[in-house]
Amino acid sequence: MTRHVIVGKGAVGTTLAHLLADDGADVLVLSRSGGTSAGRITHAAVDATDVDALTAAVRGADVVYNCAAPPYHRWPTDWPPLWAALLDSAARTGAVLVSVGNLYGYATHGAVMTEDTPLDSTERKGMVRAQMWRDAEARHRAGDLRVTEVRAADYFGPYADSQAMVGPRFLTPLRAGKVVRTVVAVDQPHSWTYLPDLARALVAAGRTPDAWGRAWHVPTAEPLTVRELGERFAVGLPAPRIRPMPAAVVRALGLVSPLLREVAGVSDHFSEPYVMDTAASSRMLGLVATPWDAAVAETLGRTAVGGRA
Repeated sequence: MTRHVIVGKGAVGTTLAHLLADDGADVLVLSRSGGTSAGRITHAAVDATDVDALTAAVRGADVVYNCAAPPYHRWPTDWPPLWAALLDSAARTGAVLVSVGNLYGYATHGAVMTEDTPLDSTERKGMVRAQMWRDAEARHRAGDLRVTEVRAADYFGPYADSQAMVGPRFLTPLRAGKVVRTVVAVDQPHSWTYLPDLARALVAAGRTPDAWGRAWHVPTAEPLTVRELGERFAVGLPAPRIRPMPAAVVRALGLVSPLLREVAGVSDHFSEPYVMDTAASSRMLGLVATPWDAAVAETLGRTAVGGRA
C-alpha cells in the first residue's frame, strides 16, 4: 500500500489527509507542533527545515505532499530553507514530491493563465514561488528527484481557515446578513479553487508518472467575481452587501498589518481578470471540477461558519 506523508496541517493538508484516510490510506502528517492522531491519520512534530529530521520522517514514503503555508509576509525568508529541505529529503529518499503551488509566479496583466504562462512576476511573493519551481524543475531534469507542482487559485471549502479569502472572515458576516468588508476589488472575474478538488488533484498527480516534472492547474469551475461568489454563498438569504475598502485605506492599514501590506502588493489579482485555464490538467489527471452548486452546498453543510468541521 502506498505510504503518504503530508507536510503541513493547515486547510490544504487537513483536507488532503481526510481524503486519503477516507480512501483507506494511512497518512502521516508532519508539522512543527504536531497534533492529535486519530484513525488512519497520524500526526508528528517535525521541523521541516531540518533536512535530517525531515528525511528520517519521510523515509519509506512513496509520496510526500508539500502543503506547508508560511505566513504571507514571511515567504521570502521562510520558503527558501523549507523548500531546500523538502527537495533534499525527496532526493535522499526517492519519494515523489507533490507540491501545492499557486498563481503568484505569473504576471498576466489580465490574460488567461495556463501552465505554459511564463513565471515572470516582479512581485516579491511571486518571485519566491517562481524560483521554487525553477529549482525543483532543474533537479527533476537532472534526475536528482521526482517532483510535480499543483497550482491552485484562491481556495474555499470545508476546513478553509482565516488565511483564506473566502473563509470565516467572509462567510460569517455574509451568512449573518451583515456587510462584508473586503480589501480587494469585487467586480472582476476570478478563479476560485475548491479545496477537495485541490486535494484530489494532488493525489492524482502523485499517482501519474506522466505528470511529474512539470506543473499543473487544479481543475477549477468557471470564474466568478467576488460579488457573484457572495451571491452564491448567500443562497436563501437577502442579496449580500459586499463593500470593498478604498485602496488608500488598505495601504494605510498595511503600515501596521503585515498581512494587509502583502495583500495590497497583489491587488492586481482582483483589479483585473485573474483566471486560469485547467483543460490540460483535466486531461492529464482525469479530473473535473466540482460544480459551483455542489461546492457551495458542501462548504455550507460541512463547515461550521467561523470554525472548522
